[in-house]
Amino acid sequence: MDFSPEGPKAIPLWINGHAFLTAGDRFYEVSNPATGEAIRRVPLSGAAEAAEAAGAALAAQSAWADMGLQARRVCLARLADELDHYRGHFAKLLLAESGLDEAAASAEVVAAVDALRGASVGETGVIGLVLDATQPLANFARAAAPALMAGATIVVKPSPKAPSAIFALCELSSRAEWPAGVLNLVHGDTAAIEGLCASTVDRLVYVGHAALGEQIATIAAAAGKTFCAQAD
Repeated sequence: MDFSPEGPKAIPLWINGHAFLTAGDRFYEVSNPATGEAIRRVPLSGAAEAAEAAGAALAAQSAWADMGLQARRVCLARLADELDHYRGHFAKLLLAESGLDEAAASAEVVAAVDALRGASVGETGVIGLVLDATQPLANFARAAAPALMAGATIVVKPSPKAPSAIFALCELSSRAEWPAGVLNLVHGDTAAIEGLCASTVDRLVYVGHAALGEQIATIAAAAGKTFCAQAD
């Protein structure tokens, strides 16, 4: 969707198996770090969008858990196959937003595929996953795959600096016939994180640089939400 004939494309939210673009007036312009060109826009979500995404994840969690470990393993393997098939496309998304060279972008996609295929079993529940812009696709797969294997459902908030690959992966989950609501996405900044902390997610997980993790930990503590930081 374009906001003007020449405007950068908007990247929607992904909630309950569908793309969802808010009608708010706050957007973040995603820029190519190599050129400074604004290439995309993301809506800056707040409490309402976070609550809706968390509600979808909560509604889907029981059925996803009841599918059984082997069925969930099949779903993750199918998503890994789709990601591997579109490896070049995802590398281009990462290249445009991260400043990586082609080899590093391709390697990140391979790392994400491997993480989806080789996931161990983590903790279940409804999880809010916050990412910084460092290796967004690989870090998402490494953090989310064990939880998904365990029967958890996810609301991911990628960095507004690097959102495209995560949204495209959400779209791929639909192509891979995942149940709606297992994987959800909201965009945003502090308001979105506060919204996740106020929502029905069981815990907040952050993957990225420590300094930002400390800020998120403070937000989670103020809301009484269980918080975990993972090294990137």
